[in-house]
Amino acid sequence: MQVQLTAVFKEVAEGYIGFVEELPGANTQGATLEEARANLAEAIQLVLEANRALAQESLEGQDVIRESVTITAA
Repeated sequence: MQVQLTAVFKEVAEGYIGFVEELPGANTQGATLEEARANLAEAIQLVLEANRALAQESLEGQDVIRESVTITAA
């Protein structure tokens, strides 16, 4: 599955900061743009894993339906 997200980077005195417009909590920084990009990819993965774990914990023992969702980004 592929989902296209929007990464935004801004140059600051210490290097670059970056975040994902569509994914609150996915933000990072780096000394170079390349480092900020790599760090943001890791931050996205960590946010998704944490959100999944929190959802599973909050629904533990409940009768729920889980299924994959595919979206087409505009």
